[in-house]
Amino acid sequence: MTTLTLGYRVINNKIKSISLPNINWKAFYIFGILLAISMLVLYVFLVNELTSGTYLIKDYNKEINLISAENRVLETNSNRSGLLAEVLDKAKELSFEKTTNIKYIQFSDNSLARAK
Repeated sequence: MTTLTLGYRVINNKIKSISLPNINWKAFYIFGILLAISMLVLYVFLVNELTSGTYLIKDYNKEINLISAENRVLETNSNRSGLLAEVLDKAKELSFEKTTNIKYIQFSDNSLARAK
């Protein structure tokens, strides 16, 4: 029985050494409530920032699409004018001239073959 009593004293001393510190529960609850309120405010703020960022991205995408369409039109106009300039340069190179006086050749009706 003495070993049981000695064992009980050893276990009791270990339990006392592990005992939890006293917590001020009122301060703990106030801190928890303040933390929850601050997290809620931060959540609302971050959702607001995310939403405004989404609208900005949508507006910028619309502007990008408009500018891209305008760029395509300008590229086609540039290509056309570039092509026309190349054609005019090639015509000058081949010694073509602008016609001023046009003469038509008239054929008699008998000279052309007629389809039956």
